[in-house]
Amino acid sequence: QVQLVESGGGLVQAGGSLRLSCAASGRTFSSYGMGWFRQNPGKEREFVAGISASGRGTTYRDSVKGRFTISRDNAKNTVYLQMNSLRPEDTAVYYCAARYETYSNKYGDDYDFWGQGTQVTVSS
Repeated sequence: QVQLVESGGGLVQAGGSLRLSCAASGRTFSSYGMGWFRQNPGKEREFVAGISASGRGTTYRDSVKGRFTISRDNAKNTVYLQMNSLRPEDTAVYYCAARYETYSNKYGDDYDFWGQGTQVTVSS
């Protein structure tokens, strides 16, 4: 069982930055592919970024490429999402997720554990 706790969300002006953190419990964190997803009320959850268990492989949705960076520190059981040049359309609840595979992917149904989410609001 893995428990995930996100932090770092908040209110920021357009063009600003935030760094989200996701702390994981358990001794096998370094075996999990990790992902960040986001969702707004009434809308489908969407993939934002993913990282492999080793940290060497990363993927992003097109709209965040060049602005967001996913990383992980397996010694600290933590995955991060650095978000720069934020836009109002990035506003959402952001969730981190873990899957029992070494590689991440963009399909939420493939993930086995989810955090409770952290709100990110970008004002124009």
